[in-house]
Amino acid sequence: MSKYFIHTDGGARGNPGPGAVGAVIKTERGQLVFEISRKIGKTTNNIAEYSAVVAALEGLRNNVSMLQCNNETIFQFFLDSKLVVNQLNGLYKVKENHLRDLLLKIRSLEQEVGGKIYYSLIPREKNWEADRLVNKALDSGQ
Repeated sequence: MSKYFIHTDGGARGNPGPGAVGAVIKTERGQLVFEISRKIGKTTNNIAEYSAVVAALEGLRNNVSMLQCNNETIFQFFLDSKLVVNQLNGLYKVKENHLRDLLLKIRSLEQEVGGKIYYSLIPREKNWEADRLVNKALDSGQ
């Protein structure tokens, strides 16, 4: 059984403002599998947080064969957004249509990736790698 740890973060400067996502995917032994760091245009912090999970799941889906995933593979996500974690875990209702659309996209990607997917809330200080990738994208001149 393989296990992967995925740290995601999203941010918007200005809220709404220029947004970006960051994700770090590692094996359970701490080996880097891949990173994501990209701008997503003008958005809000909540949309950026959701979009980071989408980007990570798309990356996992596109690399399922390389990762040798199966139904027993565990994907442990770590986010610093209480709202997004609690909505993904079904503890909070998703009232906004634009967030509901992103949640539905995430559910679809979860099915494509397979395995067992869990979402956990962590303090912002422990999500520094994903946060660094968000700021790297926002600070880039691209």
